[in-house]
Amino acid sequence: MRKSAITVEAAAQLVPDGARVMIGGFLGVGSPDRLIDALVARGARALTIIGNDTAYPNVGVGRLIEAGCVARAEVSHIGTNPTTQRLMSARAIDVELIPQGTLAERIRAAGSGLGGVLTPTGVGTIVSDGKQVIEIDGASFLIEKPLRADFALLRAHEADYYGNLTYRLTAANFNPVMAFAADCVIVEANEIVPVGVIPPDAVRTPGVLVTHIVGRAR
Repeated sequence: MRKSAITVEAAAQLVPDGARVMIGGFLGVGSPDRLIDALVARGARALTIIGNDTAYPNVGVGRLIEAGCVARAEVSHIGTNPTTQRLMSARAIDVELIPQGTLAERIRAAGSGLGGVLTPTGVGTIVSDGKQVIEIDGASFLIEKPLRADFALLRAHEADYYGNLTYRLTAANFNPVMAFAADCVIVEANEIVPVGVIPPDAVRTPGVLVTHIVGRAR
């Protein structure tokens, strides 16, 4: 189905305060910067952000942290963002630290309709607090529940008018898997190209998963 491009401002208005929002990227690389800026500009509040990290101060997700848009972050680390660390210590935001591989698998599980994943990572540590542990063939595993969001904000290299997407380099780490695990998928693309320009075997995210494409900046 052909997708009509919407403005970045209209996209930000779709995301209500208090929403659970997946944001692609890895330390700011591959993050949807224009969508993030639009959320900051509209004064978004009380968001739960799910992503690999909170990047750096005023970089990527870090801009949402600095602007006070985030109430909770579910990420693999915050070590590169002292602002997140300070706010967590002051209990101004909640932070759930999730081992990186577990984070990716929990998102994948949500997109695949699975009830959860089994992992030995975190057994016997604070990661296992409050979680079910089972034994299989003498080994202990945590049951980690799926991670799903109301919105996924993604950054693609190319999008065609059907919403098929390609990614480049590090941007492929979390953007593709997040497209499967959110109710509404909004994509900011470096370039929007006619249908047929992207070869079928280069499509990393099929257009059926994409709800909206953000038009080019003017």
